[in-house]
Parts: sequence; C-alpha cells; structure tokens
Amino acid sequence: MPLAVKSLILVAVCLVAFWGWTQQRARTHEARAEAAFPPEGQIIDVSGHRVHAVVMGNGPDLVLIHGASGNTRDLTFELAPRLAERYRVIVIDRPGLGYTARINRTGATITQQAALLQEAAAQLGADKPIVLGHSYGGAVALAWAVTRPDHIAALVDVAGAAKPWDTGLSTYYRVLSHPVLGPLVIPLLTAFVHDTRVEQAVREIFTPQEPPEGYLEHIGAGLTLRRHSLRANALQRANLLAEIEALHPLYGTITVPVEIVHGTADTTVGVSIHSEPLAAQIPGAHLAVLDGVGHMPHHSDPEAVIAAIDRAATRAGLRPVD
Repeated sequence: MPLAVKSLILVAVCLVAFWGWTQQRARTHEARAEAAFPPEGQIIDVSGHRVHAVVMGNGPDLVLIHGASGNTRDLTFELAPRLAERYRVIVIDRPGLGYTARINRTGATITQQAALLQEAAAQLGADKPIVLGHSYGGAVALAWAVTRPDHIAALVDVAGAAKPWDTGLSTYYRVLSHPVLGPLVIPLLTAFVHDTRVEQAVREIFTPQEPPEGYLEHIGAGLTLRRHSLRANALQRANLLAEIEALHPLYGTITVPVEIVHGTADTTVGVSIHSEPLAAQIPGAHLAVLDGVGHMPHHSDPEAVIAAIDRAATRAGLRPVD
C-alpha cells in the first residue's frame, strides 16, 4: 500500500477518533449541566410537544418570556418571586432552550413560539394573561399580541427586539446557524468551552451594570452550551430579522394595553431603533426610558419593570387603580 494512502487512512482514523472523543466530552458536559440545574418547574405536554413551565403565586395571570440563549432561570432569580406576591406568574422556556423541546430543525419562528407558549399558558389555566417578553422574548410577545389577540390581556416589552435593524449577523451566529459549519463547530463548543465563558458573556450583556450577587450561580450557564440549545438559539437568532420585517407593520393592530421599558445604555437592542418607534406605532403605548440602564432592566432596575407590569394590569382592569 502506498505511503500516501496509509497516511490518509491514519488521518481519517485520527479524525474519527477525535470526533468520537469530542462528542463524548459534549455529552458529559451536558449531563453535568442538567444534573446541576434540573427543571425548576413542571414538564407539560402541549399537542405532543414537551414544554417546561414554572408556576408560582396567586392573582392575575402573568406570563414571562426570556431572551436569547436564556431559560426560565433568568426570570426566576428575582423578578418572578417578587411578582408572585400579587400575580400568578408563569415562566416558560422557549423552544430548544432550557427544558422545552425544539419545534423543528430550521429555527422556530417567533409566531410559532408564540403559539406554543400561548397554548401552554392556556393549558395551565391562563387563557388571557398579561405577557412580558425580554429582548428576543419581546419579539415573541409582540407576535403573541398580533397573532393571538383574543388570548392576551396586556403586553409588557422589556428591552425587546421590535423593529428592523441594519447591522449584519455576527460571525458567531453565522457559523452556528450554517447548515454545514454549525453541526461541526457546535459539538466543539459544548465539549471544550468552559461555563465561565458563558458567564463572561452574561457580564457583558449587563454592561454598564453588573449582574446581581448570586445571579451567575443561579442561571445554569452549562444549559446554554448544550448542543441542541446552541443550534436552536443560533437558528432563531439568524431568522429573527426577516421575521420582524414581516411582523412589524402589524403592530398598529394591537389594542391591548402596552407598556415598554428600555434603558438608554442598551447596546444590544437600541432604544431608538426598537422601543421608541414601537411606542409611536401602537396607539396608547407607554414607554418608560431608564437613564443609564443597559440590556437587563429586570435586574438592573426591577422596580421600573414591576411598575410597568402593575400599570399594564391596571389598564387591563386586572388590578385596582392605586
């Protein structure tokens, strides 16, 4: 056998061995993350789809929708327990993230996600809740209000993606959403990237504020690095701009009370690009602009977010006027 052929065979064997080792490391990392951060709530079956939801408190129904890369733990750290003192709070993992199963292999659209979350909330007894969405979750909440207007009492948008933007998709999301490169790169990230890298990225999202004490230990960074979650999140993010371009002309049809909260220091979702034109488009929408606050108002200024929820509930007739 020629030396060149032997060399090629050796390289192929080494690559196969390395790939198998990588997949094993990835599985070990995922198992460790899930053991350390198991589901916080209950797993329900919604038309054959596995959905993870956390329910707490009593009062008017309030659904909380997390942003990109996250899960229920972002909202159960502080906000949901505080709200549970006077609301029945339902926090739901979006498809492919946390412990809710993926809807498809192409990236669940915001309309598909809104439909699943609305059906899950109804199954939990909340047929017409107040709906709060943060960041990417804000786009899902807007899709809920536009496409399922009979199943929402009020909308609270917190630093939400709402309007088209002109910056391109980052290299990170272009690679991870690519049909060939994504499946090759993602197992490497799961296998070899440490959870502290996710924690550092979270710190950057909070800028100019810092995460509250205990937050990084609560959120379960390893859950974000699971292979199916990285892929689902990347596909959703890659498809988001086109979905918002199709949806945003319909925001003017929203008739429920709308409260919007956004910080001036948000460099992830700019207030002037998203929330200011959104507030101008929806009749009666109220925008609270938080000076110097970054992309995580529900942690950096939870009082402002809770006040917006209370205003939405009052305007919807679900709470008495103070």
